[in-house]
Amino acid sequence: MSKPVKNLITEDYKRRFEGVSGAVLVDVRGMEANDNNTFRAGLAEKSIKVTVVKNSQAKRAFEGGDLEGLSDMLEGPSALVYPTSEDTSVVNVARELIDWAKKLDTLEFRGAILDGIKFGPDQIEALSKYPTKEEAQAKVVTLLLSPARNLVGAVKSPASNIAGILKTIQDKLEKGEEIAKAG
Repeated sequence: MSKPVKNLITEDYKRRFEGVSGAVLVDVRGMEANDNNTFRAGLAEKSIKVTVVKNSQAKRAFEGGDLEGLSDMLEGPSALVYPTSEDTSVVNVARELIDWAKKLDTLEFRGAILDGIKFGPDQIEALSKYPTKEEAQAKVVTLLLSPARNLVGAVKSPASNIAGILKTIQDKLEKGEEIAKAG
């Protein structure tokens, strides 16, 4: 391959992966064409894209960017699997790939990167168990609201106790029973 063609591929990768802050690197070698098409279409429905890359050009394209940590994992046929929507994160990608790996024996993990943190091939399942950004935000909101809920419950508790006592007194009076003075 000529140098100008290699440069064009590198520039294409730079444009294509601009703004991609995390991805999972896989080996799809040996996957049958029908399985590959089903795999790609299934991921596309979830806003996830698969791009087979040329290693040397990808390494150059990743230099100085968020995906640079994947460079040392680029060996042999490699495919970059990454989110194409802001609503999808690398955690979602890892979850989907774990599901697909159960269906496709030929899918092999190389590694991943998320916010500058590298994950080895054996850590993809652990990555899939991380909370997504939305899940983490929901947990934080729940934690922040818990003390307020507890406070409201504590404030309401004495009032409900008094209301219960008053109701008991009312019931006794309606039945004609006397209420004895506490001594």
